[in-house]
Amino acid sequence: MTDFSSELTYKTSRSSGAGGQNVNKVETAVTVMWKVADSAFFSEDEKLRISEKLKNRINAGGILQLTVTESRTQLQNRKIASARILELVNQALYIPKSRKATKPSRAQIEKRLKTKKHLSEKKQNRKFRI
Repeated sequence: MTDFSSELTYKTSRSSGAGGQNVNKVETAVTVMWKVADSAFFSEDEKLRISEKLKNRINAGGILQLTVTESRTQLQNRKIASARILELVNQALYIPKSRKATKPSRAQIEKRLKTKKHLSEKKQNRKFRI
């Protein structure tokens, strides 16, 4: 898990929703921004993978941004936003194992055919009763 938090920039704004005076005068919403192409922590291949996996979250300027308004404090929202963007990028870098195709064993094939034959015989026996 690469920690690239030194490359993150933050912008604050007023949160929406309920909260009364606190919402109207305090900037608690935090938007965290990260320019993917300018990162020194990742190789070009990793940057390409991040850009491809998170293309719906990256704007035209190549900036990945995330807004958090969960907490009533700016500091808490900043921590949540940082953790989320780090997790998002690390998930984008995950490469799943490739599946190796395998053949069923001879015993499995024979068992399947035996079961099919048994069911077929059972149905044939029902058919010929007079």
